[in-house]
Amino acid sequence: MKLLTSHLSLLKKAVAGALLALSSQVFAGFPVDINSASAAELAEALDGVGMSKAAAIVEYREEFGPFMEPSELVAVRGIGLVTLEKNRDFILLTSDPELVATE
Repeated sequence: MKLLTSHLSLLKKAVAGALLALSSQVFAGFPVDINSASAAELAEALDGVGMSKAAAIVEYREEFGPFMEPSELVAVRGIGLVTLEKNRDFILLTSDPELVATE
């Protein structure tokens, strides 16, 4: 019985590890306009960006105006170079968020 319990424990750990590895590879962001998206949309679209970081992006945008370059995201508290690089292909920009709203 002890041997069976040991094998089951190892099997659980192996499955958990495999699922964790798979989940990090499965996440694929999708394009999002960081100048017009809501915090919820940003959190859903960007890898490594939860609701608090997404809210910080929106607050920064409201205080300082629209982002002109994706690299400006690192000025937002909690957003670093790693997060920027993971999401660079999904970051869209508009200089006029009102224009996006009418399209």
